[in-house]
Amino acid sequence: MGTGVNNTPQNGGHPGDTPAPKEEPDAPNGKVELRKKVTLLRGISIIIGTIIGAGIFISPKGILKNSGSVGMSLVVWIACGVLSLFGALSYAELGTSIQKSGGHYTYILEAFGPQMAFIRLWADLIAIRPAGLAVISLAFGQYILEPIFMPCGVPEIAIKLATSIGITSVMYLNSMSTSWTNRIQILLTFSKLLAIAIIIVPGLYMLFKGETKNFENAFEVSNIKLTGLPLAFYSGMYAYAGWFYLNFVTEEVENPEKTVPLAICISMAIVTFCYVLTNVAYYTVMSAEELLASQAVAVTFAGKMMGNFSVAVPVFVALSCFGSMNGCLFAFSRMFYVASREGHLPEVLSMIHVRRHTPLAAVLVLYPMTVFQLFVGDIYSLLNFMSFLRWLFIGVAVLGLIYMRYTRPDMPRPFKVPLFIPAIFSFTCFFMVFLSLYSDPVNTGIGFAISLTGIPAYYIFIVFDRRPKWLQDGLGNTLPSLRRHLNAFTRHHCENHTYYWHMDSID
Repeated sequence: MGTGVNNTPQNGGHPGDTPAPKEEPDAPNGKVELRKKVTLLRGISIIIGTIIGAGIFISPKGILKNSGSVGMSLVVWIACGVLSLFGALSYAELGTSIQKSGGHYTYILEAFGPQMAFIRLWADLIAIRPAGLAVISLAFGQYILEPIFMPCGVPEIAIKLATSIGITSVMYLNSMSTSWTNRIQILLTFSKLLAIAIIIVPGLYMLFKGETKNFENAFEVSNIKLTGLPLAFYSGMYAYAGWFYLNFVTEEVENPEKTVPLAICISMAIVTFCYVLTNVAYYTVMSAEELLASQAVAVTFAGKMMGNFSVAVPVFVALSCFGSMNGCLFAFSRMFYVASREGHLPEVLSMIHVRRHTPLAAVLVLYPMTVFQLFVGDIYSLLNFMSFLRWLFIGVAVLGLIYMRYTRPDMPRPFKVPLFIPAIFSFTCFFMVFLSLYSDPVNTGIGFAISLTGIPAYYIFIVFDRRPKWLQDGLGNTLPSLRRHLNAFTRHHCENHTYYWHMDSID
């Protein structure tokens, strides 16, 4: 469904239809499909480039605030890295045993059926993904303009306009070329690691020179807040979120049995190493009080260590955000593509550009909602509503791994983890969900209610075969007309070497 082929009567086309433009020479058997262009390096860049966003540069103080001491905050950073690695290894098994793109949606679909998978998809489509993309984009707009307006504040309308440009450019890039999307992601990932190195190297240099006063009494028992540790872990797990994005593009990974586990392990080791050393560098230069008082920790650090060069830090933060935007969009557009292929979204979202081999419609579907949320409403409160749903459904997906060990014991598992790893991780996810319900019952309750609207939506759009007569009549009149217009459109534009869609499935 939705793949472009030569549109001739011999292969199911219609007489008079113009043949499709010549396909790329490497197209296998003339079939238009998503290519396996994600190598090990590109897979690592997707994971690292998505995990490392604005958080480590702007505000790591949430962990310090809730853990109560410098030493305990570093322990939390390490522990969250290990827990995230457990989740990533669980997803490595899922990704190698179920070699379909789509991530959470696909694994929940395989383990627990279409209704649970559709509810996850519905929450993603209407709120989680557009809101998350909008927040990352707003951080990009804020920090890309920071050097221009320093020392004054950046006007809000300028931030939103720059954000709109950033989102549009990411959408365009992902629509035009998978190869260039991955190449730019690799470049942005290296720029993020360079930015972190700019923080780590001078910080460790000062540490080796003897600047250790901020680490004295690092584990002072009186300062440790046991009641706040769950919240500290919640912040830490959020900072590491993104290790699952390679599983959204499994079908495009070269040799996924080896590439997926290797990319995940290498990426998580690099990210955990960078996060811990970055925080050590922060504490070397700033006291706990100074870090808690800062609104942008990396900018404060650069101001104390680098003088005029500190103006480059906002640029690196902006590039980091752009990389996260690019990686996120590349990954979850494939989830919508797979959901369309499974019949849970309109079939146009599973169509692939005949020459560029990108799921163009699946890339663009979030654009209107994301831009809309930039200019109206409080998207940060929406993220609060939905943040617990992320961990609820990830926990459900990992629980599905355990469930399928017993219900589908003969499933091929090229990469298999010890059962205690998914058990510990799923328990952690459900504990964080319980904590959210306890600490913020109103917002999480609203988020849960929004997700439950997926149940009637599932029955209205998926289950019910009998539709009102007026709707059947409307579809009966509209689809043939739509087909004629689309065929005319494709014939006209193919002559000009632009877009072509195979529309034989519309009748």
